Amino acid sequence: MGNRPDKGDFAQEFYWRMREAVTGRLSRDAKRIAEKAAKKNSRPFEPGRDPIKMGSGVDELLKSFRWEAQLAEAQLFNGWAEIVGETNAAATNPEALINGTLTIRCKSTAWATQLRLMQTQILELIHAAHPGVEITSLKLLGPDAPSWKKGPRSVPGRGPRDTYG
Repeated sequence: MGNRPDKGDFAQEFYWRMREAVTGRLSRDAKRIAEKAAKKNSRPFEPGRDPIKMGSGVDELLKSFRWEAQLAEAQLFNGWAEIVGETNAAATNPEALINGTLTIRCKSTAWATQLRLMQTQILELIHAAHPGVEITSLKLLGPDAPSWKKGPRSVPGRGPRDTYG
């Protein structure tokens, strides 16, 4: 506490010391003043001021912001062709990873059915290639159905489908 720049003011120093003694902690103002004094007394070549390598700095940054899981997910999506093969990758596209379920959109329902049969093998390949990504199940979807709702003046009801047949 004696490192504060306001040492000359006895009343203020006494107040800060008594407050710390009673509460057992510093106030925000006292912490700010102490940090400012500590920075003011900082010298080159002191411990903690050594340069670090960029690789370890990036690793530290990824850990502090918890980006490792997002980076592993992006690597999985980008390397999809290496995991399932070129033929399967041409017919499928991973869309989302939510709560351990990987959603995969397929070109046709036949491809979705084929991949459902291979689901355990695909999960094993994913776990082998990306052990950091936690995937417990696959959700295989066929293509989206075409939408008849086009334009600003769409009306509710069956629309043009009721004229078929």
